[in-house]
Amino acid sequence: MGIFDKLKKEKNENDVNGVSNAQEGVFHGWNAIKDTFDEIYPEQVDPKHYGTLIKWKFGGNDPLDGISIYDAGDYWHFVTFGLSELYEKETDDLEWSGSGMEFTFKLKKDNYEDEEAEIKGICGILQHIARISFTENTIFQPLEYLYTGQKDGIDTQMKSKITGFITILDPRAGRINTPNGKVEFVQFIGVTDNELQALLNKEINVTELFEKLGTDVTDYSRDSVI
Repeated sequence: MGIFDKLKKEKNENDVNGVSNAQEGVFHGWNAIKDTFDEIYPEQVDPKHYGTLIKWKFGGNDPLDGISIYDAGDYWHFVTFGLSELYEKETDDLEWSGSGMEFTFKLKKDNYEDEEAEIKGICGILQHIARISFTENTIFQPLEYLYTGQKDGIDTQMKSKITGFITILDPRAGRINTPNGKVEFVQFIGVTDNELQALLNKEINVTELFEKLGTDVTDYSRDSVI
């Protein structure tokens, strides 16, 4: 992917069991995230999950400890584990857990040539954005946009018109209180280069664009609404 430029809004294949050994079985933050999505998808006791083999703090390349993907019928609902404090409390900030956020994403199901590759592709993108957060100490919030500068689609075939993102507060997961502090679920929605250019040129704002889209599900096959 290209280098992300972030505009701030104006303000006044491993399971989770592999994580417990390093953390002595303390899963306060992790369980709070999982419980939130278990309430949204109570019928899914074992969602698809991709874990990280070597943790970031041990020299690994991926900052997220894992990403779970829930089947929402017409789309896949992704949620990250790793931007908040997943285990015991480590920071002095009692209000927020870690960076106070986790990422979500909704990918529309389609006749993909390789659906599993597309799912893994989104996992890679979420890891990439998380890496920016870790290395640049960047907090992502709702009603921002990410301009990648690329023209090719973010899908594995690079044929889609979707090249970047806007963010909202995930309407289903929202904001939760955990034993380690508050966590906000920041949802990324795929947008086209035309739409991003309109945001860059201040012809439209994120809220207006989201209203034009009429959905928070990313559809690789859609045309620009601008």
